[in-house]
Amino acid sequence: MRPRVSVQDSALRNGNFSLRIDPVRSEDAGLYKAWVAYNTEIKSCQVELGIITVTLSPPSPVVENEPLLLSCNSSHRATLVETRWFHNGHLVPTSGTFCSLHGTLSILRPAMSDAGSWRCQLRYSNDDIISATYNLQILGFDGPTNPVVYAAAGSAAN
Repeated sequence: MRPRVSVQDSALRNGNFSLRIDPVRSEDAGLYKAWVAYNTEIKSCQVELGIITVTLSPPSPVVENEPLLLSCNSSHRATLVETRWFHNGHLVPTSGTFCSLHGTLSILRPAMSDAGSWRCQLRYSNDDIISATYNLQILGFDGPTNPVVYAAAGSAAN
């Protein structure tokens, strides 16, 4: 896993034998075990790393009015009970333009106003709740509703 993995050597003296993984990948999910021997003492711990991902289809850039699909997947072992989507911190009603099914959200006609932070929240049968965020960027025209611009002859127009 090198060079994505590191251990803080200076922290070892204080009993901190943390492992840092940056960036985390989907294949990093699983059980991690550590053993540390110091003089005659042996310390051990184990941690399970779960992974949650939000993916976009088709991949960026998203063009205004072209359908898109956000998918939220997790390595969690329990049964998925509910998926909720939030846009810029507000719960998204899954009707009309937004359709949610089995961890996915389809936006039939994305507008410039749909750009921003999208967070999926997954709730499992054991009551665990996990979430991940995706920053959606949309290419389109973000100008006046009437795209007519007047300019004086001989001047510049933007």
